[in-house]
Amino acid sequence: VTFSMSNTFPEKGMNIFLLNERTGEINLAGTVDYEEVRLYEIQIEARDKGTPSLSGHCKVVLEVVDVND
Repeated sequence: VTFSMSNTFPEKGMNIFLLNERTGEINLAGTVDYEEVRLYEIQIEARDKGTPSLSGHCKVVLEVVDVND
């Protein structure tokens, strides 16, 4: 199974989060700011290597918590 990000909201989330294509693990690659964006929605697709190839989709919602106030 391979994983991919098909869409993020807001769109700049594509540069902030890294998705491991083999494991599906999501890591933070940039900084997030509660005052700027409080919620990210990431569309993830999982696809197998069968013939025909099958896929599944899910939405991951990441809420930014303001911890420095």
